[in-house]
Amino acid sequence: MATTPTCIYHKIMHSITNDLEQSVTKVTEHLAQVQRRLAEAARAASRDPEQIYLLAVSKGQSLAKIRSAYQAGQRSFGENYLQEAIKKIDAIRETDIEWHFIGRLQSNKAAKVAPRFGWVHTVDRAKLAQQLNDHRPHNAPPLNICLQVNLAGESQKGGIEAAAVAELAAVVAELPRLKLRGLMTVPPATANPEQSRPYFDSLAQLQRELADSGLPTDTLSMGMSSDLEVAVAAGATIVRIGTAIFGQRNG
Repeated sequence: MATTPTCIYHKIMHSITNDLEQSVTKVTEHLAQVQRRLAEAARAASRDPEQIYLLAVSKGQSLAKIRSAYQAGQRSFGENYLQEAIKKIDAIRETDIEWHFIGRLQSNKAAKVAPRFGWVHTVDRAKLAQQLNDHRPHNAPPLNICLQVNLAGESQKGGIEAAAVAELAAVVAELPRLKLRGLMTVPPATANPEQSRPYFDSLAQLQRELADSGLPTDTLSMGMSSDLEVAVAAGATIVRIGTAIFGQRNG
């Protein structure tokens, strides 16, 4: 009997459904693998694994994958793109997810970010900080802020120069609806994780300098799927992991 177009369609849809189900199921397994990597990296660096915070980067990922990670115990998720993030946040409001904004942010978008997120990792100018402060609801706790530092001077990335960190940190520390937590960086892409080490070490040094100036912070947001071990050794307290948990993103 010849295969009809309808049969072909159903076979294709069945295959797609199976692939999606397997992909979602693997999230739990991959999350556990990342947690083991973090624990091993912490022990290798003589650090307490409890001091290192896993941020699951869910940009371009489905709600089904986010729910799978959530059901496995993950509570903190990072998003880069505001419109995508808003749809996800609104769709799963019933959860106790803590949302982190980790993408480049225009000041005129601060009004949408400030009420919805618990953290913003990419503050790189006083105007943006002021807008986030002004739009943070007064019935919410202060918005946790990391300053993004562009240590390699890459024009395609946001962030301030190292020399400007202290001045901006002082501005953020004075804003009542914000809480200065620390620093964030994204090193240049490289196939060798060890090449990220100087950037991570430099960020840790900047944090020490802030403390010496009277602005102590507790957060170093650095390290991703490929270089988390190097970041942990350098003192990372938040590692931003996407691919190693969710696989390649959809867009």
